[in-house]
Amino acid sequence: MTNVKDVFQQKAKHLLPLQPRLFEDLSFLDGVGIDFEKTVILPGFCDVHVHFREPGFSYKETIASGTRAAARGGYSAVCTMPNLNPVPDCARNLAIQTDIISRDAAISVYPYGAITEGEKGETLADLQSMADRAIAFSDDGRGVQSDEMMRAAMIKAEELGKIIVAHCEVNALLKGGYIHDGEYAKAHGQRGICSESEYAQIARDLKLAKEIGCAYHICHISAKESVDLIRRAKDGGVDVTCETAPHYLILDENDLKEDGAFKMNPPLRSRSDRLALVEGILDGTVDMIATDHAPHSAQEKSKGLKDSAFGIVGLETAFPLLYTNLVLNGAITLDKLLVLLNENPRKRFGIPFDGFSVWDLNAKYEINPDEFLSMGKSTPFVGQSVFGKNLLTVANGKIAYKADG
Repeated sequence: MTNVKDVFQQKAKHLLPLQPRLFEDLSFLDGVGIDFEKTVILPGFCDVHVHFREPGFSYKETIASGTRAAARGGYSAVCTMPNLNPVPDCARNLAIQTDIISRDAAISVYPYGAITEGEKGETLADLQSMADRAIAFSDDGRGVQSDEMMRAAMIKAEELGKIIVAHCEVNALLKGGYIHDGEYAKAHGQRGICSESEYAQIARDLKLAKEIGCAYHICHISAKESVDLIRRAKDGGVDVTCETAPHYLILDENDLKEDGAFKMNPPLRSRSDRLALVEGILDGTVDMIATDHAPHSAQEKSKGLKDSAFGIVGLETAFPLLYTNLVLNGAITLDKLLVLLNENPRKRFGIPFDGFSVWDLNAKYEINPDEFLSMGKSTPFVGQSVFGKNLLTVANGKIAYKADG
């Protein structure tokens, strides 16, 4: 086998300017048993939207299991959402989570602080006390319904130099829906969630962000109207970024099945929405792809579209799915995908480059949840053939994941 350092110098030239210190000493890789000449070396990905469920819901996922799953997927950094128990809405509650992270995390983990106390939308959380340890502020899982509450949050976040990260959803427009209010819902007698429930709150927040000058980031956009609003806001000078998720770029309502693995929030929308998201990636409106990794127990996901919990897992499948369905199909380049999975999220959230991953892009296999390291197994991509197997993830100078064999 060729000297590891020589191979890295040849194959990771595009990474060296970003992560020079990570390549200073690679001697710890000499015995890993990987033929690096047959691989592609990529940056460690960064996911700004994951749910690791600890503290409070560790039967779904833990910091330990979630970070192992992330490392298997090629991620060296993630940002964890605050819908936990206790909700990290003050320094004391946030410290409960950061203590677990310090003890158990296999990769870099950056927690969010909540926008409001208990994520109830009624009283502003103690943002100042969390500012030194929270990557940003979000009430993810719930939209902030009050205009004045969001205004107050943006003013305080701007004062602290922090980003407001918003799950945009108008509760009054949900009307008990659980899938997209489109053709599938009509044909199968299901209750739909209208796209306006997403884009109406985005429109409100963009107006506030322009007025206040706050840095603003929008979670998991799914609707074509959202893309249009964000595009115009960027043209108008608003400090806004946004993310979408792999499932919104690959699937739409035509792929729905009567299975809880197809239930997420926001829902899979129409083909035109999906195509608008891809166009938004191509023209720079959509800044990054985040998984919204949301594990639940098997029982919680076994109750069909109507009664299953919202959310699917995605950390271990994101890159292979995107590489197979977007890059190999010619929709985007591999370089563009790396910008979406690594460069843009790190730049926006100030997360340092901290690792790399080693991939066999020629490896073809079927997605099998039984192989997941995540405690959550629910994915709509069961059995899909994909290319790209991660052989190794290094985070902060240590091996965080190595494939068997």
